[in-house]
Amino acid sequence: MSNERNKKILLELVKLPENSRCADCGAPEPDWASYKLGVFVCLNCSGIHRGLSSRVKSIRLDFWEDELVEFMKSTGNVNARAVYEKAVPPYYYRPQENDCSALREQWIRAKYQRKEFTGETKYPPLAYTTGFHEGILWKKGKENMHFLKRKFVLSEREFTLTYYNKEDESKGPKAVISIKDLNATFQPQKIGHAHGLQLTYQDEDKTRNIYVYHESSEEIVVWYNAIRAARYAYLKTAYPTGSDEELVPKITRNYLKEGYMEKTGPLLKESFKKRWFILDSQNRKLLYFKDQLDAEELGGIFIGTENNGYSVKECVPKHARGNKWTCGVTVETPGRQFVFMCEQEREQKQWLNALRKVLSRPMSPQDYTAEAHIRYKR
Repeated sequence: MSNERNKKILLELVKLPENSRCADCGAPEPDWASYKLGVFVCLNCSGIHRGLSSRVKSIRLDFWEDELVEFMKSTGNVNARAVYEKAVPPYYYRPQENDCSALREQWIRAKYQRKEFTGETKYPPLAYTTGFHEGILWKKGKENMHFLKRKFVLSEREFTLTYYNKEDESKGPKAVISIKDLNATFQPQKIGHAHGLQLTYQDEDKTRNIYVYHESSEEIVVWYNAIRAARYAYLKTAYPTGSDEELVPKITRNYLKEGYMEKTGPLLKESFKKRWFILDSQNRKLLYFKDQLDAEELGGIFIGTENNGYSVKECVPKHARGNKWTCGVTVETPGRQFVFMCEQEREQKQWLNALRKVLSRPMSPQDYTAEAHIRYKR
């Protein structure tokens, strides 16, 4: 009877607003708990805790002793967060339930194992807090699928990310990338490595991608947060009156939607060609590439608002050659109509919903500037 009573108490505790989401990734209705830390967590995060010897139990399936239940009552997610998340830097990425395992694991290790956010002075200082980071990453070749070791140097002072084709820097850098337009997003499935990171930046009027990884999940997450720290510093300089609430969402972003669609030309009579599309909602751009791991875009389409002459709808193209797919999407812009074909109706609906989400958001002054400069390319 004692165990049934304890389970009832735990189920009541986990219904409280402060405990109703996973303490680590925010997933709803956590079914597990770390009785060493006093936090309620989801199934996925419980596996990471178990790997840290953090002592986890199922709320519903395991036996709970009275003293463990009392500890859960006295601690809970809010009290634990006040200790382990006391001093999380505003730029440090807090993973969500759908983020990759590397991000979630390193967030949990940083909090509870390495105790990086308790507010105590760390020596040596944490790598992502110093404003400078360098090391070797495996980088995909521009024209092939070969990954080779390359040296990268991140400088917050200069707002640059530099990489070299050789470990020897004497021959000069291969590229010096401005932090101004740099984005970093984890892409493990796309890159084919659990720690795969996509770096995207502007080179004149072209969007370019670099694909990298590191064998260590801790090191690749350090790189990610070091880039975020540099981006945050840049944004604070560029927008000195901006609040963290305004600036933090702009540091880095995941893309709203990615995938293959078929695309035809401006006359709508040209042959359809399969292209990889990325919808960057923050920049209001629909970019397309020949393939998903291409280094350089083929073109970009600005997505404005309906009040400015933009719209999106389902379509069935006529007189089109070469299209193998049948679920159409039409994007109307003031300068041109674009027609795309999706392989499945599910993909079509996802693209329509994603594009409409961008259309529904009001344009900022920066958006009007971007609209004036973007080139519509086939």
